[in-house]
This record gives sequence, structure tokens and C-alpha cells, in this order.
Amino acid sequence: MAEEFILARLAPGHEAVRELPQAFRYPIAIKTCLTRLKNLTQWFNWLTEYGVTSLSEVTQQHCHAHYLHRSDLRDRNGKVLRPAAPATRLAAVQAMQEPAFYSELFSADRLTDGFVPWSGRNPFEVAGCKTRGANVTQPLRHEALQPWLAAALYIIETLGPHVLDMARTARREEEPARWTSSDTWQPRLSTAIRAHITEGVPLEALEYTEMARRLRDGWSEDDPLLSVSMNALARKAGKETFPHRWIPALRPLMEQAVAAVGVRARWGRDAPVVPRADGGGEVPWTEGLEDNQEVNYLVERVRTACIVVAALLTGMRASELMEMPVDACVPAQDLGSGRMRYRLRTKLIKGQELGGVWDEWVTVLQAHSAVQLAVGLKDPQDTSPYAFGRFTFIGRCASLRAWVNGPEGQRLGLAPIPDDPINLQITRRTLAMELAHRPGGLLAAKIHLKHVTVVTTEGYAARPGGTQAEFLADVAAEEQVRNQNLTLAAFRDSQKGIMPTGFGARDLIEFFASVDEELQRMEASGPGIKPGDQEVINLLSKRAKTLHLGIANYCWFIDPSKALCLILAGTPGADKPLAGMCDSVRCPQATHHLSHRPVWADSAENKRVFIGSIGRGQPTEKARLQADLDRDLRVLSEIDAASGKVA
Repeated sequence: MAEEFILARLAPGHEAVRELPQAFRYPIAIKTCLTRLKNLTQWFNWLTEYGVTSLSEVTQQHCHAHYLHRSDLRDRNGKVLRPAAPATRLAAVQAMQEPAFYSELFSADRLTDGFVPWSGRNPFEVAGCKTRGANVTQPLRHEALQPWLAAALYIIETLGPHVLDMARTARREEEPARWTSSDTWQPRLSTAIRAHITEGVPLEALEYTEMARRLRDGWSEDDPLLSVSMNALARKAGKETFPHRWIPALRPLMEQAVAAVGVRARWGRDAPVVPRADGGGEVPWTEGLEDNQEVNYLVERVRTACIVVAALLTGMRASELMEMPVDACVPAQDLGSGRMRYRLRTKLIKGQELGGVWDEWVTVLQAHSAVQLAVGLKDPQDTSPYAFGRFTFIGRCASLRAWVNGPEGQRLGLAPIPDDPINLQITRRTLAMELAHRPGGLLAAKIHLKHVTVVTTEGYAARPGGTQAEFLADVAAEEQVRNQNLTLAAFRDSQKGIMPTGFGARDLIEFFASVDEELQRMEASGPGIKPGDQEVINLLSKRAKTLHLGIANYCWFIDPSKALCLILAGTPGADKPLAGMCDSVRCPQATHHLSHRPVWADSAENKRVFIGSIGRGQPTEKARLQADLDRDLRVLSEIDAASGKVA
């Protein structure tokens, strides 16, 4: 029965399934199938334990008893430890209820005809789970997002090319040819050792594990050859391995070489210098890696950084990242005027038929480059068609965070990463909130490296279809919450006497006054009634829907025919403002608030500096900048006057 049920959930379009009136019309993923099977197994084993040998004997009493049993977590002896999570209760109810919708398909056993556990109630209601509501996934704090992005981008852009070159060199090492005669071994090895002395090249260091083995075999800790890789000398002379019986004959020459040139790691010798992440000078990009295993560890750290950047800058789900093929990077499209559009190919799995469907994400250069680097770092022996394949994001991030916070990361000047939880739900939520709460979707403010700029392209605003449309729906929902909170904050400021300024201020102040009057009527309607924030938001919601964020103003896009940007562009019928053409000082729908004062103050200070640097031979440019400065100072004085401050 379990097998037939799982197959029916995987193939909702099958002719035998689609005829069932209550069957689900969307497929579930393989991982979800495994969860369903696990819960069915617990359900059936529980029935057997209580003497029920056929599903036809199951009653609502059995279902409720099993639900109570699953509502608590128990140890191996059956002792209750703590209440189960809502998701556990939900899974138990689903396992009992959903097979009832497919009873006609089952050939081995089935519930009594017409019996549906908790008939008329869905599993969410039974388990006490909310089917709708606010997104409870918390985004990364600013203090965590900034170092995560900074570290990942530094690793990709600064260390990535060096790691890629080292990995390719390590992988194309061919097995040396074997000597055809044992009579030539000593001259060949002697020549190889003397070459180190002549060229001043240090001998190759032995792996730590091999050094430990030598100590266990009786080598002295003071032996000058303890840390020397004999096999490296053999490879240079043309042989694969160095039998230890040759050591006594060559020991004097090898000790001479150690004294003359020393011993250094195999990989990363004389590593090129790179700028530190914190701007504190230059350092070698690596202090050396002992063996191929350490090279592989470093490769995986860089690939983890690629995953972090792709996740944080695209908002993809785990399934979409794991299904990304090696040819995911679609060639960049030149849109002219220096604008490039970057796309990534992947498969949409969630809610699709088995195997998924191809989809494209419009993204930014940094995410596109991260995927390219990850593909380049793949082991040539890895024949899987995926750029990343299956991975454990949380475990990878924990390892990368430990490396960044450790001696090597601090040597490179990377900011320590706080121990905040991070997973792919959090990265998706973080990007959605950043796009919703920043004018133009800027992420650059979260990156402490001044030479790195991460911005969203026009592709995000183009509202592409497919799975990216679902992500943008999350952004739109968060934008609405943001608008409501900003409108509420502006209203509360007006109640405190901190008024907006600008051409659109009078209309906004009149609207706030009408809301204030309505609140007073609500308070007067009955004793003890005092409207809270939610009641105020309800009154402000219509105006909040018209709010668009500018860099230095709020745009209340109520009447397109009055929008200065659309008038200048000759498109008065558009349904959105053109932020790039905004002139908030002259627009009748723009307002300036106290929160915008720092932007205008910075603009004025920059103009003062530019004016001071202009020579006498450029009076026209100086006059233009002076006019702009006067405008900025006028806006600042208006904001100060409206907020009750002395200009």
C-alpha cells in the first residue's frame, strides 16, 4: 500500500490518479517521499503493536491515539522527553489522512470505504499549524551578512585564481616513468639533490601524517631529514618512490642540502602577494600547503565561498543550486551602453513533475563568476553533470567560518564572522529583505571592502517568470510590510511635530491629519478604547501602497500624471516612477523626512569639496555646482525647520 501511495504522489498526472476526486494535483519530491514513507512505517508499526492487522479495522479512535503518541518525543524506553514540534505532529496526521484519498488505487489493503481520518479538517488544523501568516524565517543580521559576503567575495576574487592554478597544476602531474635500470639510481638522485643546492630551491616538506609515522618507526625528533619528503626527490629523479634502504648512502648529501636551502611546503612556495582584505598591506596568498590533500581542502573552501555567494546574491533554493549544471553560466548578453545581463541555468524541482523543468535566473556578475569558478575547480575525475552537486550547506559554512576566524583568515585580514545560524532559507529571506528595504536593491552597504560593489541588475526589476517570479513575490510582500512600517513611522513623527518637507508635504500632512481625526473618533466611541499600531496601519495602508523609496526622498506615487519623472520621460501613463530620473526638489509627489538628512548633508559636503578644487578657468562648472549646493542647503534647512532643529 505504501508503495502504491508513493507512486501516486510522484505521478499526479497518471490516468489512474487524475480520476480520483480528492487526489493531490501536484507532485512531491523524492526527499518528501522518503519522509512520507518513514511516517507511514511508524503508523503501521504502531497499529501492529496494538493488534490491528488490516487498515479496514482502523477507526478515528486509532488515529487520535497515534496522534497523541506522536505528539511527544520519547527515549528508547518510551519515557516522554518533551512535546514534539508542530512539524512532527503535522507529518503524523498527513501519513494517516492522505492515503484515504487514494484508497481506490490500493490492491493490498485500504481504509474502510468513505472513512477519512479527521474528515473535513486538514492536517494543519489538526496539528495546530498555521497555513498562512508572516514569514518566520529571520534574515542574517547586518553584523553577520557583511563579513559573510566580504569573506566569500574576497576568497573568490582574490584567492580564487591562485587556487585554480594550483589545483590544475596538482591534477595534471603525471606519474613519473620508472627507471629501467637499478644501476643508475644513485647518480640520478645525487644529481637531483645537488640541483636543489645549486638552484637554491628548498627541499619539499613531508606530510604531517608521514612525519608522525616516521616518529612511530623510531626516527629521532632531531633528525634533520625527519621533515624531508624522500618521494619528492625520487620523483624529480624520475622514479615514483624512494625506498628507505637508500637513505644511508645519500644521507650526507641530503643533510647538506637541508642545511643549505632548508625545507618548505610542497605547494604555494614563493606564493604571489595579494592585498589584505582589511587594506593593511600585502601578504602571500598562502603560506604553503603540505600535500595534495591540503590543496583539496582549500579547493573545497573556495567552492563553499562560491555556494555562499550564489545563494546570497540569487535567492535560489537548495534544490535549484544542487541541480545547476556545469554549463549553467549562460553567455553574458551585451545590452549596450556598458550594460551586461547575466543568467544562470538550473532546474526548478519544487512543485514540478519528477525531473523538474529548466529555468533561468537573471543575476549579477558576482554570482555568475562564482559559479564559473566552482565549475573550474571541479575534480576532472568527477563526472557528475552538476556544478555543485549535493552538499550540506550548514556543515560547509561552519567549516569556512572556522577557517575565516582562524589564523589563516586573520593573516589575510578577513573580518571574523559571528556565530549566527545560516542556511539556504535564511539566505533567500535575507536577499528578499535587502531588495525590499533598500532603494534599488543595493547590497553594497553590507560589504566592508570598498572596492567591491554588489548591486541588482535591471533583470530583477524585469519580473522574469519561473521560480524567480516566486522569489520576487516574496520581495513584493516584504516591500509592502516595509512601506507600512515607514508610513507608520512618518505618521508617528508628524504626531510629535516632526513634519515632512518638499512639494508633496502638504498633501501628506493633510492625509495624516485626517487619520489622526479618525483615531480620535475611535477613542471617543467608547471608554478604554485606544487604537494600536495595527489599527493605525489599517488606516494608512492605502497610502502605504503608493510609497516608493528614493535615495534621498519618499515618492508617493498617487497620480502618474503629476509625476515629474514620467513627465520628463514622456510616459505619463506608466504605473511606476522612474527612480533614475527623480528630481525630488521639484516633484509634487516627493517628500523629504528627517531620515533623509544624512544623504543631503553628505551631498552638500561633497559639493563643497569639489567647488574648492575647481580652478578659476572653469567658472561655468563652478556656478553649476554652486547652484546644486544651494539646493542641497535649502533642503537641509527645510528638514531642520520642519523637525524643530536649528539649521
